[in-house]
Amino acid sequence: MDLRWIPLLLSVLCLISPLNVLVSAHEPVFYEPFDQPFEGRWIVSKKDDYKGVWKHEKSEGHEDYGLLVSEAARKYAIVRELPEVIDPKDGSLVLQYDVRLQNGLECGGAYLKYLRPQESGWKPAEFDNESPFSIMFGPDKCGATNKVHFIYKHKNPKSGEYVEHHLKYPPSTPFDELTHVYTVILKSNNEVRILIDGEEKKKANLLSGDDFEPALIPPKTIPDPEDKKPEDWDERAKIPDPDAKKPEDWDEDAPVEIEDLEAEKPEGWLDDEPEEIDDPEATKPDDWDDEEDGEWEAPKISNPKCDEAPGCGEWEIPMKSNPDYKGKWYAPMIDNPNYKGIWKPQQIPNPDFFELEKPDLEPIAAIGIEIWTMQDGILFDNILITRDELVAEEFRSQTWKRKFSIEKEKQKLEDADDSLPGGHSGFQKKFFYFLYAIANIPFLDAYKLKIVDLIEKGENKPNLTIGILVAILVVPLTSIFMLLFGRKKQPVQKVELKSQPDQDGSTSESNKEGSDGAAEKEKSGDENETEGEGVAPRQRRLRRET
Repeated sequence: MDLRWIPLLLSVLCLISPLNVLVSAHEPVFYEPFDQPFEGRWIVSKKDDYKGVWKHEKSEGHEDYGLLVSEAARKYAIVRELPEVIDPKDGSLVLQYDVRLQNGLECGGAYLKYLRPQESGWKPAEFDNESPFSIMFGPDKCGATNKVHFIYKHKNPKSGEYVEHHLKYPPSTPFDELTHVYTVILKSNNEVRILIDGEEKKKANLLSGDDFEPALIPPKTIPDPEDKKPEDWDERAKIPDPDAKKPEDWDEDAPVEIEDLEAEKPEGWLDDEPEEIDDPEATKPDDWDDEEDGEWEAPKISNPKCDEAPGCGEWEIPMKSNPDYKGKWYAPMIDNPNYKGIWKPQQIPNPDFFELEKPDLEPIAAIGIEIWTMQDGILFDNILITRDELVAEEFRSQTWKRKFSIEKEKQKLEDADDSLPGGHSGFQKKFFYFLYAIANIPFLDAYKLKIVDLIEKGENKPNLTIGILVAILVVPLTSIFMLLFGRKKQPVQKVELKSQPDQDGSTSESNKEGSDGAAEKEKSGDENETEGEGVAPRQRRLRRET
């Protein structure tokens, strides 16, 4: 043998050996490509609630197979037990899968449940929404809900109870009908990262109360449930002045409005002309039956003579605000000498309090899909569990990226065809996705339902998108303005009229009456401004529609 080959062979062996270690270290812990029919590996729930039919079908436009939700308005449940239990505490863990909403998603879920080991005797065919999970992850959309869930269950070491901890402010679900890949990365330093199509959308910490609701670590103290507010505890900061008396000239019975005795009937007013007359061109329909339809009457039209005159019919003296109106009298408010502040129960040590350096996440023994959806065409594929982010990235590149690129090019061609009626262009889809993102801003939680309602109306009539945008933007801008500059202060007298309680200090019906009186006065002032100063024609009655 030629000894000159020995150094070369040793060099090759040195290169191959670490390569094998690298490949071994990067193998996935679990991978389901759905290349073959799922029967046998995945078990469909036999519970009565789950009538939806799962199918092994190709993704539209591809030769690649997936697990398909085949019927709309159904509940679905299917589960696969893992070859070995996976412990999330053993270093980093990456959960990833593809899902394509081929018919969109108006109301339904497309998330996975990573189940913890079940009780002894549990059977996969009994899988349902009560089956305990360790982690729940994936998109969910219905009404005001539009999010990518991340929920983990944790056992309280003191109480022994399992608590669900929900990610605050999760990212929104993509709006289109393309294949998207969802990834969650759990790091050993308690960091959680959520990726959509390989792009980071959310970073959080499992221990942070700012990121999860409720916080994993309970508060050290809690309000004492046995503590009761003393009966003599006075929480009223202001009380009516007991020494105040109503002025003698205060007339509570004076009307809000009085007749304007200085007003005069406008010249040219037609007292004897009605505001409406029978339409002289109207004729009785040929099929009109007096016995069945009653006596026929010509429809009314506006009297043309009234259009040229200042008014018709009987002239009435207009009303004006009563300068002597004062409304109901209330005693002015003064500081309450017995005020003690708002009562709160005393704090006591929390019996369920505990501290952890990292969560004690439950092991994962199975993967389940348990959803209710109003849309069919949801296709699950490439379910992956691995310890290495690079493995997940490689799988995205080799599986999802290819499909997504093809679908994206096809979408561009469809968007270029503006002649398709009733469809949304690519710009409009991005626009509505942007609006849904606005609706999920925490600052706008109080307006979320109204914003989502506007968006859904806009989706049905996409040409109104500019108007929808203006309507939505007005809400946060108004809120910001109010926070910065506050509300316009009312005159002191009006505040007292609207907010004074009875002499006994309770919020009474007289308080409500005062508010009604002030509101009447404001309404009266508005009407007076509408009619104008001096003499004004009487407002005409509504004409009967033809």
